[in-house]
Amino acid sequence: MDNLSKIFIGIVIAIHLYIFYFEMFAWNTIGKKAFGKKIPAELFPYTKGLAANQGLYNLFLAAGLIWSFFIDNYIWQKNIATFFLICVAVAGFYGGITASKKIFTVQLAPAGIALICLWLL
Repeated sequence: MDNLSKIFIGIVIAIHLYIFYFEMFAWNTIGKKAFGKKIPAELFPYTKGLAANQGLYNLFLAAGLIWSFFIDNYIWQKNIATFFLICVAVAGFYGGITASKKIFTVQLAPAGIALICLWLL
């Protein structure tokens, strides 16, 4: 895997670790800042468990991409990274349609750029 692909995959990892953190541990503070216009403030305590579950899934996506850095076989490394980047891109596309257009920029675009680097470089 080339260095540019690793950099963009690293950016995707960092984004998903941050999303994991705020959905799992800071939903009532950072979550309100991120989604406060779409979700009434009084609902945040009741949706904490749902957000934590989503945060856990974001951790799994980051873990899969981290795992791809430690695979010695180039073909498998590329395939595993591709799988998890496609998962991120699909989640970003769906989130952009259903939750917030900002998710296209935050989640879909970095995964798409990483996929392009991975397959064209």
